[in-house]
Amino acid sequence: MLQSKTRSWVTIDRNAILHNVEEIKKLLHKESEIMAVVKANAYGHGDGVIAKLLENNGIHTFAVSSVDEALNLRRVGVSGDILILGYTPPVHFHYLIEENLLQNFLSLDYAKKLNEFASAYGVMIRGHIKVDTGMGRLGIRYTDDEDGYEEIKAVYQLDHLAVEGIFSHFSVADELDDENLKYTAHQIELFEKVLGRLKEEGIKPGKTHIQNSYGILNYQLHYDYVRPGLLILGVTSDDAIEIRSNPDFIPALSWYANVSYVKTVQPNSSISYGRHYIAKSERKIATVSVGYADGVPREASNSGMEVLVHGKRCTIVGNICMDQMMIDVSDVDDVCEGDVVTLVGRDGDEQVKIDEWSRKVPTINNDMLCRISARVPRFYSRLK
Repeated sequence: MLQSKTRSWVTIDRNAILHNVEEIKKLLHKESEIMAVVKANAYGHGDGVIAKLLENNGIHTFAVSSVDEALNLRRVGVSGDILILGYTPPVHFHYLIEENLLQNFLSLDYAKKLNEFASAYGVMIRGHIKVDTGMGRLGIRYTDDEDGYEEIKAVYQLDHLAVEGIFSHFSVADELDDENLKYTAHQIELFEKVLGRLKEEGIKPGKTHIQNSYGILNYQLHYDYVRPGLLILGVTSDDAIEIRSNPDFIPALSWYANVSYVKTVQPNSSISYGRHYIAKSERKIATVSVGYADGVPREASNSGMEVLVHGKRCTIVGNICMDQMMIDVSDVDDVCEGDVVTLVGRDGDEQVKIDEWSRKVPTINNDMLCRISARVPRFYSRLK
């Protein structure tokens, strides 16, 4: 039986995460290793706990978005390599050296700034070169006519940068229609051309990587690293998207709240701000101790979104408030204050997936998971 822990809380199944890692390994080339992407607080799951769990179970390379996220991992004792995928401001360059971090060398000009800083202190800054093969976000743009190659080569030649790898990023690896398959194939072709040119000129590229989560699901490639994020947590961006593989992922996160009040309302009674829900008949309404400040999307108000009480589906009614929301429990027996409401996860034979919430917003599962706020405590299962 589900038990209350606080007004709203999340549980993370650490055994599910280790299971998902094993499922990912089944999809990889035998020489590829996992670079675990734990940015954005591990997509709301708790970056420090997740990274330490993975490091204790054989994964020693991580990727984050910022220097702040990298420092969080160092503070909890993560000792493996940490690649910062985003921009680090010059005022924070010293952390790259002090904490032995790897920086994304995202342009030649940026690499020169890093090199100048490192030269002034007589040290080396470690990192990987980002090549833009078609994402159009960060990285040195490389094209069919090999535009950009000289800039990439020049980064390798900077005397106070230790270029330990080179990488790119897929933009449509989740799309399997002909046009997008061709686009991804072209990204791979461009990346291969860069690597080939470097090797021809006697430059060792270092560690190579291009596959994000959908790149892992849909393509078996031979690079040194893959970069799963959501997959480690047992989730894809969109449950409806077709994939080429059939992994047995287990979602690690469940989300709960308490019933704080139960009342019977008469026909024509209104519920919540704006009076967007008017009861058409006598209904039993429960107030739940969770709202949009906790990460419940206000866009799901009056959308037909359902949660679970006593293993039965109950519809959210009225506008979702900052700290509370209301649900119709008319068809559920013996609902009372303190009962547990399942927002995401299983209760009995029923399950609500994060994807159901995402569709109501609408958004992707990455976004929905990241919305769960810091004021919602995370509880972690014991390892079996």
